Amino acid sequence: MSQPDLFRLPRKPWNAGRMTGAKAPLKPKHIWAIRQHLKSVGSIRDVAMFNIALDAKLRGCDLVKLRLGDIAQGGAIRQRSMIIQQ
Repeated sequence: MSQPDLFRLPRKPWNAGRMTGAKAPLKPKHIWAIRQHLKSVGSIRDVAMFNIALDAKLRGCDLVKLRLGDIAQGGAIRQRSMIIQQ
């Protein structure tokens, strides 16, 4: 066995005191507030991406890979589309 170094202070873990694990889901009042903010700023694209993310339960990394052709074809919105989560 090795002896502890008496002159070295014990190291504190980098995540001490922080929440670990999955984040709590958004509450309806938070979702409403985000939508209202995006609409007031005039960011139609971001509102659409936020709605798609909520409806399809996509993560951010899957959402940014989404292309217009995945959602609309020939000027008409598709009734159903398949996106595989990475």
